[in-house]
Amino acid sequence: MTVRNPVAPRAAAEVKSYDIETDVLVVGYGCAGASAAFEAATAGAQVLVLDRAGGPGGASALSGGEIYLGGGTPIQRACGFDDSPEQLAAFLLAALGPGADEQKIAHYSEHSVAHFHWLVERGVPFKPSLWDSPAWVPPTDDGLMWLGENSWPFTEIATPAPRGHRPTANDFGGKLLMDCLVSAAESAGVAVQYDTYVTNLILDEDDSVVGVAARRYGRELTIRARRGCVLTTGGFVDNDDMLAAHAPRLLGHTKVSAGTDDGSGIRIAQAAGAAVRHMSAGQVGASLIPGFAARGMLVNNHGQRFVNEDTYPGRIGQAALFRQDMNVWVVVDEQGYEEVPERERWGVRPTHVAESIDELDELLDLPPRALAATIARYNEFASRGIDPDFHKAPRWLRPLTPPLAAIDIKAGIRPPSESGTRRGTGASVFTLGGLHTTLDGQVLNLDSTPIPALYAAGRASSGLHGEGYISGTSLADGTFFGRRAGAAAARNT
Repeated sequence: MTVRNPVAPRAAAEVKSYDIETDVLVVGYGCAGASAAFEAATAGAQVLVLDRAGGPGGASALSGGEIYLGGGTPIQRACGFDDSPEQLAAFLLAALGPGADEQKIAHYSEHSVAHFHWLVERGVPFKPSLWDSPAWVPPTDDGLMWLGENSWPFTEIATPAPRGHRPTANDFGGKLLMDCLVSAAESAGVAVQYDTYVTNLILDEDDSVVGVAARRYGRELTIRARRGCVLTTGGFVDNDDMLAAHAPRLLGHTKVSAGTDDGSGIRIAQAAGAAVRHMSAGQVGASLIPGFAARGMLVNNHGQRFVNEDTYPGRIGQAALFRQDMNVWVVVDEQGYEEVPERERWGVRPTHVAESIDELDELLDLPPRALAATIARYNEFASRGIDPDFHKAPRWLRPLTPPLAAIDIKAGIRPPSESGTRRGTGASVFTLGGLHTTLDGQVLNLDSTPIPALYAAGRASSGLHGEGYISGTSLADGTFFGRRAGAAAARNT
């Protein structure tokens, strides 16, 4: 007996009738789905959004809310910073590579200011003020933050300018962003059906996508999409089988998702012949407080530094996992610890405290005198305001003096809004790879030919990113290319 592949596409000839019909079908209701739905509806299409959850938002609503925008936005100018599309593109190519999509980055950089205005017109508020300290998510409602642009090696590649644009919310702003996008989409006439899980694409004789099969409360539905289907179903961090096949280094760590990033959209498109890109790439959030790291040093289990501690903390996370297997400690002295305000510490306390460097060496079970040698070299150059090894900015350079503390990043961190322990591997991860798409979100097959009427955006697609990541580039990529995918689907008549 032949067993049907659960993600294999259905033939349209086998579908006797459709339960629902629409012009444009959007699968997934995070930032990319809401943006795609809005643009398709305002282009005159009838739009239906399906989401497997009981409400909108997905991982976007749980995020910090940062949107990576630049090129000279009103918020940048109000805070006294000049920027240009060329400088934005130069930074993104360096920070998101190797493998970053040069064409998409150039197009996004050219239209980033216009995209800022589109977000504002959809009701997303931004306050013209700068948060000027290292942080994952600032505890204020400041509208702009640095995301590594002022750290080496990027200071030698592009003129530094802060580009992390934050909706006006204390702490995490993802929910506010999604409230605005969902309100805009539904005000434009978008219809939504929740608790609906899409299982298969439906293909016509010419392999064009004409609809989907889905399940809702145990009942199968068929939905016809007269113009196109846009997949915005997220990545695959929640699918351990896919991680094992494509990104095994991401297995076994805390997952950054809403629990629904199972790769379903990627798989049903692959079953219809879609190509994928950068499936091994992933973002790693190291469980450390950036303010402690910048004021101290990061060492591995050999007692050696391995990265400049003032860089974007996600870059630290990738270096910690991919090069150090998360065997990492933050070493800081009493002054450095006290300089970080309590509300920015997220309850993190030292896991080891010592009156001398040698004592800390022993507590961490490092090679004898290894940490002492590292600190001696660091202090020698820090006293001169330089860091020849990793080029930390002079602002953060100061000799470390006992007593010293070390923080095992496996102890975890917990945002103030969350409860419970976060001890684990020290890494929180999500995937970056996905479906190969054009600038308009058309999904390409293995011959780099568009699959008719199939589009994708957000983490279901391979967007701006190569192997690198910067906070805010997921929401930027998802909203910007989600818009393009929705508009392109609406035009496909």
